[in-house]
Amino acid sequence: MERQRAPTGTVVAVRGGVVDVVFEAALPPLHHLLLAGADPTVRLEVMTHLDLHTVRCVAATPVQGLARGVRVRDTGALQQVPVGTEVLGRVFNVFGETIDEGGALGATRMRSVLQAPPPLDAQSVTTDVLETGIKAIDLLAPLERGGKAGLFGGAGVGKTVLITELIHHMASRHRGVSLFCGIGERSREAEELIRDVRDAGVAEHTVLVFGQMNEPPGARFRVGHTALTMAEYFRDDARRDVLLLIDNVFRFVQAGAEVSGLMGRLSSRMGYQPTMATELAELQERITSTAAAAITAVQAVYVPADDFTDPAVVHAFAHLSASVVLSRDRAAQGLYPAIDPLRSNSAMLTPVAVGERHDRIARAVRQTLAVYDDLKDIIAMLGLEELSEEDQRTVGRARRLERYLTQPFYTTEAFTGQAGRAVGLGDTLADCERILADDLGDVPEARLYMIGALTEAGL
Repeated sequence: MERQRAPTGTVVAVRGGVVDVVFEAALPPLHHLLLAGADPTVRLEVMTHLDLHTVRCVAATPVQGLARGVRVRDTGALQQVPVGTEVLGRVFNVFGETIDEGGALGATRMRSVLQAPPPLDAQSVTTDVLETGIKAIDLLAPLERGGKAGLFGGAGVGKTVLITELIHHMASRHRGVSLFCGIGERSREAEELIRDVRDAGVAEHTVLVFGQMNEPPGARFRVGHTALTMAEYFRDDARRDVLLLIDNVFRFVQAGAEVSGLMGRLSSRMGYQPTMATELAELQERITSTAAAAITAVQAVYVPADDFTDPAVVHAFAHLSASVVLSRDRAAQGLYPAIDPLRSNSAMLTPVAVGERHDRIARAVRQTLAVYDDLKDIIAMLGLEELSEEDQRTVGRARRLERYLTQPFYTTEAFTGQAGRAVGLGDTLADCERILADDLGDVPEARLYMIGALTEAGL
């Protein structure tokens, strides 16, 4: 029996990253991968059917040299990437091709990048806290195993540093798989992250996937799906917990807006694509727990001009179980990690999920810091001496808590000269109880700055 030939078509228009292809026979289905040219270097994804013979595609590779009349071949499948334990310790692009110096992968299984989320009856409904070793997160915005946490902040407040520190903590504490997905990463950031992961000795438990800033929007739009496909293998087949770190979800939305504009769709609010909510949900709903294991996601979300009402930020909030907000004011004061304790929150911070003691201490810490925040204007105008004795004691507790919640990171040792620290949740709770009880009222605030647990600092 003669083997059926793959459908072929012809390029009839090239406009930026959009390519129109005419097929004489049946049209390839949506999202199929097409290869253009005799030596196919241009990869196209079918985005829409214009008529009975024409498809409109978005290029995932540069289209230089592509012209009208070039032959296009349908691969007969969606884009596929390798999955398996062989991907550990390697660096990939959006197509699942290795971009490090480790040579080609061995024999691996291939899986489509577009997968449906697990059905509801297969998802786990238990709620467990995932301890990170970072005091401010574990105390005020505990992460949910199998949940989604967002790191919100403008440019330069420490999102990427916090993500690299989480990779270090997770690999060393939980021995799970860490999978980093860089969407629109600068090449400098990618190179530094690869070195950090190798220097920290956690590369054998880590997979890195990059869709860099100079790549076409079609590639940046799909790199998150590539990373999720690899993560789903470890969850469903290898039955290992996965920490998925995405930097940056806003650039995923940006890439979607570029693709939408290239396709000629009218924009929605503030220039975003009309399909933003659907596209974000298709990515986010695949991040979940099953009976076998869990994918826990920590996602950096750039906040344009520090405007938390931006539609991209609002839509991202809707999918999260924890929100870690990074504050430019705290970064300016040198309080790192610059986590805003009053705006960061978690659905896990309830007595049922974390226990009565943790819930009580976290609320007391937040209340103390809120009172101090209200008093800052009075202190600036009249001075600390004009406050009542009770308010002065509250301010003292709040300032000590602020400094205690700073922490030296392993990934910044080379810059700060301070050894990194990981603090267990039990130590964090006990230390905050001591500060709230004024046990350290005669200890200078500076002694609580950039330390781990109080016992390590001799307090």
